[in-house]
Amino acid sequence: MKEVIIATKNEGKVREFKAMLEPRGYDAKSLLDIGYTPEIEETGQTFEENAVIKAETISKETGKIVIADDSGLSVDYLGGSPGVYSARYAGEEKNDLANLKKLLKELEGVEKEDRSARFRCALALCIPGQETKTVEGSVEGYITDEPRGTNGFGYDPVFLVKDKDQTMAELSSGEKNKISHRAEALKKLSALLDQA
Repeated sequence: MKEVIIATKNEGKVREFKAMLEPRGYDAKSLLDIGYTPEIEETGQTFEENAVIKAETISKETGKIVIADDSGLSVDYLGGSPGVYSARYAGEEKNDLANLKKLLKELEGVEKEDRSARFRCALALCIPGQETKTVEGSVEGYITDEPRGTNGFGYDPVFLVKDKDQTMAELSSGEKNKISHRAEALKKLSALLDQA
């Protein structure tokens, strides 16, 4: 199996990557698995810029193939927020529950048809000695009035998937890994990985 480093300490993301990469012959390791603890400053204005910053930083320090993602939630009623600030929406400490509460408070009283949103994911693939490549994926939906489901992480419990009557957190991991923004981006990335 080829080793690939996933530039994250988020266990939820790592599980999703492992589930998608291992059948393709990749041994996915997180930053925690390799003992990498420094915070990487995400100074980009877009998901793509932040993914590239993370992938190139880790690849330079380890000399290994690195996949980095930057992803988040864009809510139309909020002008695209929380966007690149999704993980720290309620403050610097990255608290999923606080983020959910803040989002639901901001959408109080807003009708369902005005609560349209999408999860977006940019993936950057950095292979030592090659130019960094990026792909994007997204999934459309709506923000619910209250959390539903216990699977997933982040905003999953309040993201009602378009054309389904389930939130991301009500889907099984297998179902989520077929339709998620990360799954779509990873499908696009597969072709690039096959050339690695």
